[in-house]
Amino acid sequence: MAGSLFDQLKKSGLVDDKKARKAKQEQHLQNKKNRANKAKKGEAVVSEAAQLAAKAAAEKAERDRLLNLQRQQEQAQKAQQAEVKQIIESNKISGYEGELAYNFADGNSVKTLSVNQKIHKGLSNESIRIARVGSAYVLISAEAAQKIEQRDDSVLIPLAESSGIDDSLSKEDQEYYAKFAIPDDLVW
Repeated sequence: MAGSLFDQLKKSGLVDDKKARKAKQEQHLQNKKNRANKAKKGEAVVSEAAQLAAKAAAEKAERDRLLNLQRQQEQAQKAQQAEVKQIIESNKISGYEGELAYNFADGNSVKTLSVNQKIHKGLSNESIRIARVGSAYVLISAEAAQKIEQRDDSVLIPLAESSGIDDSLSKEDQEYYAKFAIPDDLVW
């Protein structure tokens, strides 16, 4: 009994040629459908994997973009700090030491600089400003201070807020007391 099942069934007379061809054709169509279904399932798996890969690539691209943006901001900040340092170094006033003490507030502490009369007058009328460089203080012109304010105003020591007249007084009292201005160089 060497032959296929169809050959054996034909020899025994249970199946004729017409039925055998029809069964063979149906089997062929069924195999074709199975292969198509397997291919579709494979495509679905491939497309799902492709979707996951695309999603991972998009997430990586977003992380890279954010990291690049952060680096650019850090570089811009470093460049800005370098500009401020260069402005201070090129515009600092030297030879201001003298016998007058100029007191100013830096945060919660009061600092003192010994300055000469000309510098003291410039500090009082705000034509000269004080800049903080590390733990030291540098005197610069008001024009340089404006340039620094545009870049980083935290380097500059804030100006005195009050004009010597108490803001809690009424306008009439302020006008009266304005007649009796207290000099800046008054020493108690």
